[in-house]
Amino acid sequence: MAKSEEKNSQDRSLDPATQSSMADAQDAGIELVWDRLDAQSPQCRFGAEGICCRACAMGPCSISARSERGVCGATADTIVARNFLRMIASGAASHSDHGREVAHTFIRAARGEAPGYEIKDEQKLRQVARLFDLEVEGRDKNELAEEVGKAALREFGKQEGELTLIKRAPERRQRLWRELGVVPRGVDREVVEVMHRTHMGVDQDYQNMMLQGTRAALADGWGGSMLATELQDIMFGTPGQPWPEAERDIPQMEANLGVLSDNEVNIVVHGHEPLLSEMVVVAARDPELLEMARQAGAEGINIAGICCTANEILIRHGVPVAGNFLQQELAISTGAVEMMVVDVQCIMQGLSRVAEDFHTQLVTTSEKARIPGAQHSQFDEEDALNSAKALVKQAIDNFPKRRGVNIPADRGEAVAGFSHEYINYMLGGSFRGSYWPLNSNIIDGRIRGVAGVVGCNNPKVSHDAVHIPLVEELIANDVLVVQTGCSAIASAKAGLMRPETALEKAGDGLREVCEAVGIPPVLHAGSCVDNSRILIALSEMVRVGQDNSRLSLGDDISDLPVAGAAPEWMSEKAIAIGQYFVASGVFTVFGVGMPILGGEEFTKLLFEDYADQLGGSWACEPDPSDMAAVMIDHIDAKRKSLGIEEARERTLFDMEMRRELQEEG
Repeated sequence: MAKSEEKNSQDRSLDPATQSSMADAQDAGIELVWDRLDAQSPQCRFGAEGICCRACAMGPCSISARSERGVCGATADTIVARNFLRMIASGAASHSDHGREVAHTFIRAARGEAPGYEIKDEQKLRQVARLFDLEVEGRDKNELAEEVGKAALREFGKQEGELTLIKRAPERRQRLWRELGVVPRGVDREVVEVMHRTHMGVDQDYQNMMLQGTRAALADGWGGSMLATELQDIMFGTPGQPWPEAERDIPQMEANLGVLSDNEVNIVVHGHEPLLSEMVVVAARDPELLEMARQAGAEGINIAGICCTANEILIRHGVPVAGNFLQQELAISTGAVEMMVVDVQCIMQGLSRVAEDFHTQLVTTSEKARIPGAQHSQFDEEDALNSAKALVKQAIDNFPKRRGVNIPADRGEAVAGFSHEYINYMLGGSFRGSYWPLNSNIIDGRIRGVAGVVGCNNPKVSHDAVHIPLVEELIANDVLVVQTGCSAIASAKAGLMRPETALEKAGDGLREVCEAVGIPPVLHAGSCVDNSRILIALSEMVRVGQDNSRLSLGDDISDLPVAGAAPEWMSEKAIAIGQYFVASGVFTVFGVGMPILGGEEFTKLLFEDYADQLGGSWACEPDPSDMAAVMIDHIDAKRKSLGIEEARERTLFDMEMRRELQEEG
């Protein structure tokens, strides 16, 4: 029997579908992520505080009262800084490598060498081309796209100069980065330098190290991740498509394990790169394959997503989401999944063990990410649609092998896909699109501020139980929330991304704005790589004020009444994201814990000194109400600095309100 039975499933997750499937898995003796966490407990304190060093073979060294320095003489702050920088490097490399793969496919699509892919958003193509100072007038779209793709690819290996897209940041922010010497060159260049500096015997000044850490993080947020988002939008379509020649609708969808079908072939796509999943969606609509599914006894083919691949195909196609990070094993344990197709990032090796107990075929598709026990089917981007069709056919053949299914009924409704462009359109239409209504309503006090709530799940905290109360409390206090990644999926499952949510849960001011514009108080902006959309939106808020002084919220992102949070973070990507938001001037709060607390001076640098140096800083608050409090306090302090403060109370969620929330969920 699985060890998680020792703890009630309701203690493990706020989500009813997860609770139900977890209980079923426990009854069947299936090992889940929570069981493995129990087996690892208690976890190493030295690692949790960041004061364990394995940088050379003289160690490993850990810092304690008995031994205050490593064998080489490294202090706690040096060791913590090295570990933190290496997390930034890994996170930046992961998102940026995603962007590189997209750039390669983008070039092939422009050349006609990747059938199935095309340049869909010509307007955004020309906008991005102008950022690279390319001539756009009278150019064939494919010719221009190839040139844009090559320019984007050069950004990764650039050895000198500055990344092109940092010009999108406010001028004051750019000047600060140049003064500090942290403007990124090429993405790869910055990651390599982090690894060099953190080698034994190189950089041993934690403050100097973090300048390079900041440079690498900015190379991710304003480089690799932003390039990935922009090129994907051009190739697959910008969510919302806010131009006259395109549809102006964003997808309505359902989210949670209940989207799996008991009478259709279920294919779950999981990971982060949408290159294959886009083609799987197309293949699943092929009449020949649909007929093949009917002949196998199924009523159709149902595609559902897990993690950020789910968000990518959701925001463009309305494909339902089966769940976020901690639900990946549970999706298989329903017995209803014929195939789970995975690419890269956030994929648990435990999937292969769960799949052994069911008919599910686990398929890896990237040479970078193989799993023992899984079938590997290398994705061929030059023959993408046929690669996808082959997988769909295999899933159909698997359908008759089912041994019974147990799918929770729970599912939440949501609208999704609020790209920067679509928000711009919603606020002003095709010809007067602008962020001025947002700034105006912030200045007038209807909207208190804006919060970005992003990131993963972590089994150390109850699943979704920090995301949901935090978001509830923020919107109750008139804070507009923008979400990406698994955090966005949590809110979608809980029904917080419906326009009706404004009437039910938002404060009076935010409710009034949402009703007028026709948006939910919680906006789904995409996958975790799409955090770059938030950076662009914040820069637009600054720019609007520069164009019209009556709408000014300052001349830098650090002046805005905004805050960020990663309530249930777990990956190194989250650390890179957190640092590039802090370096961009955003107060950023993480839940769970931070692997830096063993370095007292280093912690002070991130939590206090950065507020003066960068205009943004880190904080750590595991409790959702405490997290909401520090975010709202920060927003109110920024309002006061801008001279637009109002005396107002914070709506505090007590335990009774939390219980009601869980019952409603």
